[in-house]
Amino acid sequence: MTEPTPELLEKLMHVSTATLTTALFKRGFRNVFIQGPYRMNPGPNMVGPAYTLRYIPAREDLDGLESFADRANPQRKGVEECPPGSVFMIDSRRDSTAASAGCILATRLMKRGCKGIVTDGGFRDTPEISALEMPAYHTRPSAPTNLTKHHAVAINDPIACGGVSVFPGDIIVGDNEGVVCIPKHLVAEIASETEEMTVFEDFVLEMVQNGASIFGLYPPTDPATKDEFIAWREQNNR
Repeated sequence: MTEPTPELLEKLMHVSTATLTTALFKRGFRNVFIQGPYRMNPGPNMVGPAYTLRYIPAREDLDGLESFADRANPQRKGVEECPPGSVFMIDSRRDSTAASAGCILATRLMKRGCKGIVTDGGFRDTPEISALEMPAYHTRPSAPTNLTKHHAVAINDPIACGGVSVFPGDIIVGDNEGVVCIPKHLVAEIASETEEMTVFEDFVLEMVQNGASIFGLYPPTDPATKDEFIAWREQNNR
């Protein structure tokens, strides 16, 4: 399977998660929007291949502060090995009663070229993470160290995040509404189709803002709509 090109990933920088979920639904994919996490620092889209970390429940004889000194600790190792351009995806079992990570690890990921960080749990140091340039998504602030509830067990394995199956290399797209996981083998067709869908949706929104009815427009069942769209597209250089 070929890797997505930078050109494909750039297309996804301008597509909403709402449009992506519709395009994936047309192909039979219903469970692609990661439920729970919200964006801490609104801004441009986050796009990149998934690099994953999986937690299981902590165990008292394994998860003391001394475990952080072990360079094989999957949380620490994952932060240092996450490839530049990737999105760091954390399976916290939807448990936000302890932090999935904090600002130091998030900053390290940012400095290493990571495109974003997502957990279905919570982060600590949230004022500082919210100020980072790198996109970050979580469900709520949680100050306790991850060791109180989470045992890091695997990196770059398939995970569940927010009820969605995420495989390493799947393409993650986040906007100011949430996060979508696109199966890697569908990225090329999804990126091209949703680029076109976005242009049409922009046209529809402008028509509705100008007082048009949605009947015959959305979906475009009225033949005149297609002609109007072509003219609008030429006029707006889209």
